[in-house]
Amino acid sequence: MSEDSAATRAPGEGGRLMRWAFRHLAGPAEGVQGAVQGGSAEAREAWKRDLAERKRYTREQREQKRAARDAGRRS
Repeated sequence: MSEDSAATRAPGEGGRLMRWAFRHLAGPAEGVQGAVQGGSAEAREAWKRDLAERKRYTREQREQKRAARDAGRRS
């Protein structure tokens, strides 16, 4: 095996056997219900509420900064 191919591989990638096992035995996550969004409907709803709250806070911060900039320009 040349040094070039070893250098392009990530340190934790593993060898041929690990790649084969991951591809063929692990399978895609799409087939598992709730694998990405959480285990339950309550967890998904809590995540959505948290995301909405974070967006609201960020929007308020932007508005405050914009108001401060506008007040600084006027004076």
